[in-house]
Parts: sequence; C-alpha cells; structure tokens
Amino acid sequence: MLPTPLIEEVMVKTSLLTFNDANLTGNYDVMHAKMAKTFRDRFGADTLRQAFKSFAGKHIDTIAARPIVATSEARINANGALMLRGYFDTTPSRLTYELDYAISEGEWKLVNIDVKVKGPSISDAGGAGLLANAAAEFPAAAR
Repeated sequence: MLPTPLIEEVMVKTSLLTFNDANLTGNYDVMHAKMAKTFRDRFGADTLRQAFKSFAGKHIDTIAARPIVATSEARINANGALMLRGYFDTTPSRLTYELDYAISEGEWKLVNIDVKVKGPSISDAGGAGLLANAAAEFPAAAR
C-alpha cells in the first residue's frame, strides 16, 4: 500500500535532511543506520561517504521549507520498492531526487538514493550506480 502524499513528503524530507547532515559533518553513520537492512548488510557508511564525496560540506537544507514537486506518481516496483521521484525548486538551483524505499524492520526505509543539484554551486552527484544494487536485490520474502 502506498503512503499518503503527506507521508511521502515526510519520507523525502527526512531522508534528504539526514543526507544533508551526513554531508555537513562527514559522518554517514546515522544515515547508514536509517537505511534498509538489506543495504546495511551489503554496504557500510564508507560506501555512502565515497558515493557522495562531491556533496561534502554542501548545504541542501533549504528544502525543509519548500514543497516537493513530484515528477511521477509514487509507485511500487516489481521488487517491492516504493519509488519516489521529484525535485525541489531551490532557485537559482534545482535539487532532484530519486529515492527508493523498502519495507525493512516493519517500516519504509531507504534502499537507494540519487540526488542531483543543478545550479551555480553544486554539480551533479549521486550514488545510484552502486546503491541501486541494494534495491534491485531486495528479496520479496523480506517484505
């Protein structure tokens, strides 16, 4: 069952603000702890640090006061992952996201994150190439 639009917004903002905190502090342990168990079992916090090193020290926290703009309807893919796609109009830049969640330990938890900021201060960055593997291999039996 899909979460409500309000819950989707909370999920997106919580995930991205946790990502922001990790980038500002260089400590990805909390973000890693909030990921789905299938991700945590496969990848460590250092994987996140390496995947998003171009975001190190960069602020994306302006999203907290902005509405999400969905670029597609929320849907659940064949692997059972909830796919949320959209952006924040953070003029003069735009933060786009592709976030996938899986039911893990009784709740929706992040299994894939791809974030891009187009604008004057931050270039594209994302860890989708490596991190998407955790979502693709999420076993149906674990849902």
